Parts: sequence; C-alpha cells; structure tokens
Amino acid sequence: MLSRRPLGKTGMAVSILGLGTVKLGRDVGVKYPRGFRIPDDREAGNLIALARDLGINLIDTAPAYGNSEQRLGTLLRGQRHQWLICSKVGEEFDNGESRFDFSPEHTRFSIERSLKRLQTDCIDIVLIHSDGNDEAIVRDSGTLETLAELKKAGKIRAIGMSSKTPGGGLLAAAHSDVMMVTWNLARNEDIPVIDYCHRQHKGVLIKKALASGHVTLAAGEDPVRKSFQMIFAHPGVSSAVIGTISPDHLRANVESASESQGDKTGRGFDSPE
Repeated sequence: MLSRRPLGKTGMAVSILGLGTVKLGRDVGVKYPRGFRIPDDREAGNLIALARDLGINLIDTAPAYGNSEQRLGTLLRGQRHQWLICSKVGEEFDNGESRFDFSPEHTRFSIERSLKRLQTDCIDIVLIHSDGNDEAIVRDSGTLETLAELKKAGKIRAIGMSSKTPGGGLLAAAHSDVMMVTWNLARNEDIPVIDYCHRQHKGVLIKKALASGHVTLAAGEDPVRKSFQMIFAHPGVSSAVIGTISPDHLRANVESASESQGDKTGRGFDSPE
C-alpha cells in the first residue's frame, strides 16, 4: 500500500504516486516512445479499481486530454469521495492540435465545463496548463486570480500551475497552493521551485518523472527505481504522476515507489505521465 504525504498546507494528503489519464482520452500528439490503444470502459474501470486498491488516491486529468474528463465522470461515479482529482485550465486540444486561452472568461468556462464533465461540485486541484510562457501567464493573464475567485466560491480546493520554466515556476508558486513541475534523471532545472515550495509549505506534484518512458541508464541499472529514489528523497515532493494504462506496469511502479520509501522491495517500469 502506498504511503501518503501532505499536499502542502491544503489539508489534503496524496498518495506518493498519482494516476495520469491522458491515455484514457487521447492517443495523438503524445510524446511516448510507443503507440498505444485507448482502453475501453471495462479496461479503464479495472485500471482505476486496481489503482485504488494499491493505495493511489490522486487522479490527474485535463481538458487537453481528449475525453478523459468525460470518461472519469462516469468511471468515478459512486466513488468520488475516494479520489482527489487534479484538472487544468488553459490548454485545449482540437483536431490534433493544442490551442491556449488563459483569459478569465475562458478560465471560468473551462471550470464549469470540467465540473459537469467530472460530475462533481468541486475539483480538488486545478492547475494552469502552461504553454511555456509561464511568467507572462502569471503576470498578465489574470488566470491565477480567476482561479482564486473560483476557489473562494467553493468550486476548487487548491490552485496552481503546471509550469515549464524555473523562473515562471517560482513566480507562480508565490501565488499558488500546488505546483506541478518536471523532475527526472535527465532534467533537474525545477529543483529550486521544489525547494521554495517546501520552505513555503506548498504542495508539489512531479510530472514526467520517468521522462515519458524515455529515461534509460547503463545496463544493469533500474531507471525507475533510481528515479523514484531521487524524487521521493526530497521532502518537498508530495506525489509523482504516472500515466500507465498497463496493470502490470502500474503494480510494478507502485512496488518500486514503495521500495523507495523503504516499504518493500520491487521493480518498476515505464509509462509515466
């Protein structure tokens, strides 16, 4: 069973692994090394049930993940209280291409749409889905301010950004409850953001912990185990989101993450978010 960590000072506790769901809703324009088939409802339901049984309580989605939100609204029916849902605003994916809108108007529209799709009256975590212009989004768009208003209205529990630059991440973190940043064996530029969040008691979610399945090491070394050991050694990390749709990979990643905490011995495999 996975251990849990505080999500900053939000009052929420998250499993050290979260389940990313881009592969439940979209199979084009993704950056995985191999193609995949989107699971049907039975397969997706079984995967979610397995994740829950393994101790995962965080599920990550976004409007840009195809029909992931709509599917989760149905798949999580009757078990909403068992999950912390993280969704996003700012990025849309239509006709095979991303487009971005960080305006207050679109932000409000996006949240209302996500609430309906997810069949819930409150989303636990909402992050800005950055296009890479982190600092301009924080300074000029009004997105975080709009999310703060929606949080005050009770439609969101915690807000933040899925950032792409260290400078933008630090700027966003000052106005956020939770940050999602990249950290893996090939990229560590966002460590200052994690350090800042730890000092300020803000939650940190890690994306691309296994470099979207591309991370490798020398023969005989386990990149998954090494990745998790590195990430979870940092006390500022709340959870790492992985996007596998393979039950075997999910079990192995949970085992490897647990081993990194000293819980038990195991190996993990690829397919991160």
